[in-house]
Amino acid sequence: MDLLTSILAIAVFAGASLVYASVGEILTERSGILNLGVEGMMIMGAVTAFAAAVASGNAVVGVVVGGLVGGTLALVHAFLTITLRADQVVSGLALTLAGGGLASFLGQRLGPGGAPLVGMVGPRFRSITIPGLSDIPVIGPAFFDQDALVYLLFLVVPLAWFLLARTRPGLYLRAVGENPQTADAMGIDVFKVRYLYTFVGGVMAGVAGAHLSLAYTPGWTENLTGGRGWIAVALVIFATWDPRKAVAGALLFGGVNAIQFRLQAEGTTIPASLLNMMPYILTIVVLVVITRFESIRKKVGAPAALGLPYNREERT
Repeated sequence: MDLLTSILAIAVFAGASLVYASVGEILTERSGILNLGVEGMMIMGAVTAFAAAVASGNAVVGVVVGGLVGGTLALVHAFLTITLRADQVVSGLALTLAGGGLASFLGQRLGPGGAPLVGMVGPRFRSITIPGLSDIPVIGPAFFDQDALVYLLFLVVPLAWFLLARTRPGLYLRAVGENPQTADAMGIDVFKVRYLYTFVGGVMAGVAGAHLSLAYTPGWTENLTGGRGWIAVALVIFATWDPRKAVAGALLFGGVNAIQFRLQAEGTTIPASLLNMMPYILTIVVLVVITRFESIRKKVGAPAALGLPYNREERT
């Protein structure tokens, strides 16, 4: 029982950043915009959040800064793909490459006096125990002895689902992602909707990065995200563009990390790197399959206009 509780607690903790990033990407893709720059937005959110937290002495300020930086980068992607109608895959990949390089550069210079951020100790989010609920066997310590950003997900995920499934703005969002021509004819501002949710997705990716540098592994190191942005993109497909299912996928990935930690602690002879690489291999396989086979993409519920630029002058 203690082993199960420990694994579940680590899975929730490790999966929190993936939930933020994948739910944000779900909202973005529901509008018809494919943003493969999640990794770049996450790593930039991580480095700027930690730098801001160190400078201000407040972890909340760090989260706000990280989210805004992620949203700003997403707006660059939005301008290129929505206004200029550039290829969304190319733009997203460029955003990831640029974000990774810029984060590495800034990490060497954003400390006090221009010192590197590596090795610095700053404010962090610590676990908050909820009396009573944390005493529930197994799930209590796993879900009710976490940091504030994990608790915030208890609100974010239901709200994202409710927005998509039960509100008029959610209906507009899904309409834009399925058929922007029809949505435009009905009076919905396609460009406004796409810009808005691309920005929201970027903000959530930035917050995901902030959780990594301010809670999960407090501090800054090169390649802190470790490919989690790509896992988040794959989780969107696993979840069939449903925020609730994204939580299950994130817990699965977090559970693999938890098992790896336990195996290392037990001194097993199985290489920990073997377990650690499996989610990434699965991510590559899923992305390749979904990209190459249009029929599969439609069956799993992808928005019909995903990745397709919209030009009002071509509306028929």
